[in-house]
Amino acid sequence: MNLKIQNVKNELDSILDAIKPMDFIDNDPILIPKRFSRKQDIEISAFFASILAWGQRKTIIKNTNKLMGWMGEEPHRFIMDHSDADLKVFESFVHRTFNSTDCLYFIEVLKQFYLRENSLENYFKGDTVKSRLINFRNQFFNYDFAPQRTKKHIANPSKNSSAKRLNMFLRWMVRKDKIDFGIWKSIKPAELRCPLDVHVQRAAFHFGLLSREQQDWKAVDELSDSLVLLDPLDPIKYDLALFKWSESRVK
Repeated sequence: MNLKIQNVKNELDSILDAIKPMDFIDNDPILIPKRFSRKQDIEISAFFASILAWGQRKTIIKNTNKLMGWMGEEPHRFIMDHSDADLKVFESFVHRTFNSTDCLYFIEVLKQFYLRENSLENYFKGDTVKSRLINFRNQFFNYDFAPQRTKKHIANPSKNSSAKRLNMFLRWMVRKDKIDFGIWKSIKPAELRCPLDVHVQRAAFHFGLLSREQQDWKAVDELSDSLVLLDPLDPIKYDLALFKWSESRVK
């Protein structure tokens, strides 16, 4: 490891060491799945929280909480056992461009998924994270009743999307520490790709970990490969440090 990389690693490690997990969780969408203990409940709540994760975090948390409340705080039981009458309340749901049509489709697909498998993990198959995300998306929309408008809410890395929200969902499911769950074992933390948004991008530029200006999959690969130099076994832990660094500069 050259001196420049070592200095970056030391600074980011210091930021990580200073993060208080509960303080971070209390202001992050991961707060939603943190209140569940059953694997399927964690998966479903985390999936919705990650898919809705654009805009202000308070609004993301508020709207995901609304969905969990409508599901009786038992998302897996609701997904599997709801009646048509139970779905009426979802017809009023809106989060930015994610509306009731999208929400109802998600609920139905999740039911179909759990009828076949006991974990969403089994739908993320592939040799790389990119192929896993593409395969998941293909299965998610492999239904005749899939609304065209809903397809924009599941990113498509085959079209060079950065897939920030899906990469964040995988981080939550795969990494294990006091913040992330680590309940999926078929994907290694070393395989993960970094969730890329404007905050992480700003910090990555500052630390010389990223040069590509577009927020796309090529940038995700460039940044993730840079993070591998800092920690080849758990590179995406630095997503947290990059976010916190950027957040501290905005305040």
